[in-house]
Amino acid sequence: MVNCGASTASTSFDVLSYGAVGDGKTDDSPAFLEAWNAACISSSKLSILTVPAKKTFLLKPVTFSGPCQPEYMYVLVSGNIAAPNSMTDYSGYQTNSWLAFSNVSGLMITGTGIIDGKGSGWWSQPCIGNASNAATCTGPAALTFYRCTRLVLNGLRLVNSPRSHIALTSSQFVTISNIHISAPATSPNTDGIDISGSTHVYVRDSFIGTGDDCIAISAGSSHINVTRITCGPGHGISIGSLGAHGENDTVENVTVQNCTLKGTMTGVRIKTWQGGSGYARKITFNKIRFIRVDNPIIIDQYYCPTQIGCKNETSGIRVSDISYSVIYGTSVTDKVINLSCDQNFGCSNIVLDHVYITSTVPNKKAYSYCFNAHGKYSHTRPAVTCLLK
Repeated sequence: MVNCGASTASTSFDVLSYGAVGDGKTDDSPAFLEAWNAACISSSKLSILTVPAKKTFLLKPVTFSGPCQPEYMYVLVSGNIAAPNSMTDYSGYQTNSWLAFSNVSGLMITGTGIIDGKGSGWWSQPCIGNASNAATCTGPAALTFYRCTRLVLNGLRLVNSPRSHIALTSSQFVTISNIHISAPATSPNTDGIDISGSTHVYVRDSFIGTGDDCIAISAGSSHINVTRITCGPGHGISIGSLGAHGENDTVENVTVQNCTLKGTMTGVRIKTWQGGSGYARKITFNKIRFIRVDNPIIIDQYYCPTQIGCKNETSGIRVSDISYSVIYGTSVTDKVINLSCDQNFGCSNIVLDHVYITSTVPNKKAYSYCFNAHGKYSHTRPAVTCLLK
């Protein structure tokens, strides 16, 4: 919350006053949009859009657009918000997002309400992964933020998104905290938080358990801090993927610290495609705990999830200045450190210090693997002998 001072004028806009019903059946999206538009043109310094408790509001895809007149736009979500049950209810809408906020500065969304993406109908579609119909197949992200500045998300509970639960694009000065995100481990593409093209993002004190990356930090992102996250199930905390389709992608100045990953498919991962260009650099993983994780530490510069038509290219993303420190825990696989770097450029200045990972299998020896990785290690078991000691 921002303390605006005792003399600051504020105005509240209750969605019920604009015709919302909250019975979980009536389409309340027109009422929400009318309330938002009224709040957005208010002359107050602070506009408060309230979603009252003890009700469930059914919303079809809607975009809440700015810029807005107030310095702060505050959305208080006390009640629940639910997506349509059927995919046919998205007919006529763009299917890349369900609830979108665009070009809003000073946006704060807080509360104890549940945002239910009703995603199960999307997950079972056989067309998932079909590039010719990707938008229909992959479904909408539950919450999308595009070109938002001074954004605060706090206290929300998001469940069962059709695709990513929170997608953050081209935004800056963002704080996401005390969020609870959950979807089944078998739900495809249900990333917890996707960050792309964004800077100065702070994600902290949250639980994320989904069927894909808990947090994915993608192209154009910098100055990202991820702290005190509990992740699992899911695919861990990832940088990338970067460089798909020959793109020039960059990520730098990322810190992931004081996090626990439990039962995830990977732990902390950097993944890049062959044939791209750009870099991933100045990335720190510190004070990470693994509990029964597959592939706890991995740099994969040969990322190709379908394993179909994978190519070795002469160009690639340059990976450098990567630090792993005070990391410990258990792995269900015996290859606990995997540094598979680009065959042409390699990875440079990879540093491991006080890293201790063991197998969950009694008497099973854990080991590390390297290809074209360069750097140093100390106080690390298993030893990473391809690096300098």
